[in-house]
Amino acid sequence: MAAQLVRKAFSTAVPLARRYSSEVRTVTLIPGDGIGPEISAAVQKIFAAAEVPLQWESVDVTPVRGPDGMFGIPQAAIDSVNKNKVGLKGPLMTPVGKGHRSLNLALRKEFNLYANVRPCRSLEGYKTLYDDVDVITIRENTEGEYSGIEHEIVDGVVQSIKLITEDASRRVAEFAFQYTKENNRSKVTAVHKANIMRMSDGLFLHCCREVAEKYPDVKFEEKYLDTVCLSMVQDPRQYDVLVMPNLYGDILSDMCAGLVGGLGLTPSGNIGLNGALFESVHGTAPDIAGKDLANPTALLLSAVMMLQYMGLNSHAEKIQKACFETIKESKYRTGDLGGSAKCSEFTNEICRKIAG
Repeated sequence: MAAQLVRKAFSTAVPLARRYSSEVRTVTLIPGDGIGPEISAAVQKIFAAAEVPLQWESVDVTPVRGPDGMFGIPQAAIDSVNKNKVGLKGPLMTPVGKGHRSLNLALRKEFNLYANVRPCRSLEGYKTLYDDVDVITIRENTEGEYSGIEHEIVDGVVQSIKLITEDASRRVAEFAFQYTKENNRSKVTAVHKANIMRMSDGLFLHCCREVAEKYPDVKFEEKYLDTVCLSMVQDPRQYDVLVMPNLYGDILSDMCAGLVGGLGLTPSGNIGLNGALFESVHGTAPDIAGKDLANPTALLLSAVMMLQYMGLNSHAEKIQKACFETIKESKYRTGDLGGSAKCSEFTNEICRKIAG
């Protein structure tokens, strides 16, 4: 299952990852916007039912204007994550308009969350076009086209710079191969377009090749992004763990999520040098906010990944099992999963299974 896939990697492959004792730990909670507070409350209720030994430190990340006139993350939120080293984040909305940075991107940069891990696995009892998807996407999270380096050369001509560095490329490649080895996966696929971007993607691919030499027991292959997209929808079974630069990872991870039912079922973890932030990657869904219609599964499974990262494996497995059984039984599925249950009903059923 999704959380089991990350257990060993988060306890051995990540420099900061640690096995916590049974003491109560504090985790930063960023409820988010739109449906964020509702699904965050659902996760908190489920965690309470499972008697998870942690407490939540909820912080507000409503953008504040800095000295440069740009809006950014409040210092109190930054301090909380820096102190606790582990956080859970609901969906955030970036206001449209000049002066507003993407808060999701800002968080990744602020805490150097260099690797995004997205397990996409078919759920038993929830039918999609594909029955046996089991793919992990690992995305370099700090640079590429998302570096935010843009300028207008002359009127009507804008240049956006794709930044690829050797250090960041090698770091995420090391993470991908170690993840593969520790989780008994078999193959790493480097996704690239080095045939077109010979220097930038070429550097990323070169780093992957060098790291691959240190892992002779892990099969390594190189594939063009467009080829992977085509063959993924034809037969996703040919892929195992994929590692790629930032933009490609953003696109491909969402596509893989679509194979198993969408972003509402897909967990996500961002691993960094100074901590980890787990999040739901779907939107804020303002049209259903406050109506008790949201699906908390993505945030809940991301929280399960967080528990695995913290070494709280028994609690993670108990919550994950209850969640998957509830989806499989179909009685309390939310609207996005073809059911009619409310968020509270779905949440309460998971709590009942945990208690039983």
